[in-house]
This record gives sequence, C-alpha cells and structure tokens, in this order.
Amino acid sequence: MGESVIPEAAQGGLLALALVISANAAPVLAHLLLGRALSWPVDGGRCWRDGRRILGASKTWRGLVVSLASTAALSAWWLGDAWTGLLVAALAMAGDLASSFAKRRRGLRSGADAPGLDQLPESLLPLLALRGPLALGAGEAFAVALAFLVLDLIGTRLLAGLRARRAPPGA
Repeated sequence: MGESVIPEAAQGGLLALALVISANAAPVLAHLLLGRALSWPVDGGRCWRDGRRILGASKTWRGLVVSLASTAALSAWWLGDAWTGLLVAALAMAGDLASSFAKRRRGLRSGADAPGLDQLPESLLPLLALRGPLALGAGEAFAVALAFLVLDLIGTRLLAGLRARRAPPGA
C-alpha cells in the first residue's frame, strides 16, 4: 500500500470519529433497512415513576447488537483489534441510553431533537474513556466529539428531508 495522504497526527482522530459514527449510525441504518422487524425495546415498554417510558421505543436490542457488531468489525478491519471497537460501541450506546433517559425525564418524545444532548454523551463517553487505545489527547477527544456533533446534526437534517419527501400525501 502507498503512504497515507492523511497526516499521522490526524489519523487517530479520524479513526475515533469513524468508530463513533459507526456505533451511532448502525442502529439508524438497521431501522431504515428493517423497519420495526426484530426491534424489541430495551426498556421492555416499562415506565419510570414519572409515568413516562424509561427510554422510549427507538432504543432497541437490535440497535445495540448492530452497533456493537459493526463497530467491532470496523475496528478489527482498521486496527486489527475488535475489542477497541466493541468498547467504543458499548460506551457510545451507554451514553445514548443515558441521553434518552434524560430526554424522557424532560418530557421530550422519543426521536425529538435535543442538540448537544443527542450527540455529546454518545461521543464524549467513549472518546474520553478510550483516549489511550484511540491515541487521543483530551483536546483531540473534544474536537472529535464536536465534529461528530456537527456531522450528526447535518445527517439528521438530511434524513428528515428524505423522510419528508418519501412520506405519502397527508401522512
């Protein structure tokens, strides 16, 4: 193989960003491809003491499994180490579940936008916890989380536009 055109100093950040994107995009892609098939809610439909769902219908076991599997596979391919990807995905999903729990407590419906709350726990948790294996300094971890936030906001808007165009009239 030829030499990378990406400076070595930026490669750790790009790898970390790719792993965080994989962990968070895999459940969305699984939903787009499979709809509600095989999507059992993590909270089992149960409510918290405030009467609201614990997490909501969009947090599924299928999403957790595809996140773990796809990110581990990407990490194995890129790094020769599936464990790092597995840990990134596990921590990203823990952050995602925590933000979902917080959104339900604030009375936000499942799928409602909460910029920052939707992106930072699921990116910062794995990035800060795995700075060593990902070869990131603290500043780089925050920069990667900020890049993820921006990319996620753009991606969310693009997906919303696609869904709106594909919806039948009157839907």
